[in-house]
Amino acid sequence: MSGHTVLVLYGSQTGTAQDTAERIGRQAQRRRLRVKVEALDTYNVANLISESLVVFVCATTGQGDPPDNMKKFWRFLFRKSLPADSLSRLDCAVLGLGDSSYPKFNFVAKKLHKRLLQLGANMLLPVGLADDQHDLGPDGVIDPWLLSFWQKTLSLYPPPAGLAPLREEDKLPPRYIFHFLSEVPNKPTEHLQTVDNKSSPTSLRPFPAPLVFNQRVTHTAHFQDVRHIEFDITGSNIEFSAGDIVMMRPCNTAEDVEQLCQLLKLDPESYFTLTPTDSSTEVPARLPQPCSVRFLLEHFLDISAVPRRSFFELLATFATDELEQEKLLEFSSAAGQDALHSYCNRPRRTALEVLTDFPHTTAELSIDCLLDLFPEIQPRSFSIASSLLEHPNRIQILLAVVKYKTMLVKPRKGLCSSWLASLDPSKGDVYVPLWVKKGSLKFPQEPESPVIMVGPGTGVAPFRSAIQERVAQGKMANVLFFGCRSESKDFYCGSEWQEKVQAGQMILVTAFSRDQEDKVYVQHRVKEQGKLLWNLIAKKNAFFYIAGNAKHMPTSVCDALKAVFQKEGGMSENQAQEMLDGMEKNGRFQSETWS
Repeated sequence: MSGHTVLVLYGSQTGTAQDTAERIGRQAQRRRLRVKVEALDTYNVANLISESLVVFVCATTGQGDPPDNMKKFWRFLFRKSLPADSLSRLDCAVLGLGDSSYPKFNFVAKKLHKRLLQLGANMLLPVGLADDQHDLGPDGVIDPWLLSFWQKTLSLYPPPAGLAPLREEDKLPPRYIFHFLSEVPNKPTEHLQTVDNKSSPTSLRPFPAPLVFNQRVTHTAHFQDVRHIEFDITGSNIEFSAGDIVMMRPCNTAEDVEQLCQLLKLDPESYFTLTPTDSSTEVPARLPQPCSVRFLLEHFLDISAVPRRSFFELLATFATDELEQEKLLEFSSAAGQDALHSYCNRPRRTALEVLTDFPHTTAELSIDCLLDLFPEIQPRSFSIASSLLEHPNRIQILLAVVKYKTMLVKPRKGLCSSWLASLDPSKGDVYVPLWVKKGSLKFPQEPESPVIMVGPGTGVAPFRSAIQERVAQGKMANVLFFGCRSESKDFYCGSEWQEKVQAGQMILVTAFSRDQEDKVYVQHRVKEQGKLLWNLIAKKNAFFYIAGNAKHMPTSVCDALKAVFQKEGGMSENQAQEMLDGMEKNGRFQSETWS
């Protein structure tokens, strides 16, 4: 191994940036370089001044925010007191993972790159801006960027002479070794750790909230199953306000756990302990020691997700069957990414289905590689759809159950939404471990500030929370634009809105797109209500919010709002854009969208 260490630091929200960072780590190992891969917030940032080579891999979340596991690092790095030459000894590179359908595309990576330059770091190459919308996905940018990165790095930090790089099909050591126990003297009570009585729940210590209500709110004839779900948070120390988010980790189905146990010849009731193969690696905090195979597969490993390219890279190292190895190596290569997308991403084929398709390779898998092969189940986030002021000790959400067909025979299902929808409190106690975090939407404190909210579909969830909270505080200047397909099929919370309208607590504007010949969407209603909106925004300093699907709606609503500024305010196109930009800068225009 080379004497130099490559440090790969990542900020990841959904696990993609972590997967990419780990992939860079494996590439470094194959090039005989020492490597350490770590989340940005577990790294002691004060050590950065003494590092020689660092790769930063970071995602962008929400409206241009850093991921949760790099927020401490972010705050430190942007301290004004840091000297301009603090990082003058550092060679580094920044790789961003983003989605160009969002307005703040790769904002975190761009800002980090700029800040590192300000602090005197030597950037080895331009910032990499991977894009989910690329024809080949993020790898369309990552592959050529990494090629340039390694060329530059190996010229500056050559590996020891006489050591050839390892081939792609050569096995790397696993991160952990499994030690199976012949008996478990005191059978551990395996549960997800619970919160103590003093602190608020966190990802590592969630609160096991009883699920007390789970009801479909769309008509049975409607194609989409949407649920109103309610959790009891009595005694949890959870506090939240409008715009906040509830987090939870789903479980794998018993059927999938059973299938994987059969494929890998594992006994779900057996217990093991884990030993890291590298002294700098720790056993995952969420895994009890000792742990059962059932707990590992049900609560920890994401066995039913669509696998990433790294899954195929690792499988290829176990392949002994020539045909299977050839296919796996193709799927692992840059040239084979179109074939991989056709096989895996487009039909949404799961990791379990892939293992079934490669039986010879699956039979060769070692249990020690399980934590390298499957990522950890990532927490899912839901906008809270209720206020503690109207529903004390309760969290309510609106959940769209994900289920759709692809070319594969079996319908595709969303792991978390299917799991939550299946929980039935009428058949016994049901507990869901959860915690709450601050959302990106912030509502005004001043009682006289009007609030205009555009929330089609389940995008209405944070606005239900806001309207309940504001009405309880005596703030009645609330305008809601709600859109759905049909008044009789998917008009979420319709009777609640009508009651609040009759009580003078809000103005409701609806767009039922399929209830007439010409489709009508929320953006059309925004234009129609131009006089009302101009009066509220220009004369009463109203706040304007958008929540919902990121595809076309947010842009269409923004265009409609700018058209209102032009018509009612007599503005040019440029002036309308400047007004919207000014509102966004002052926090009077906010959006929370998802794809």
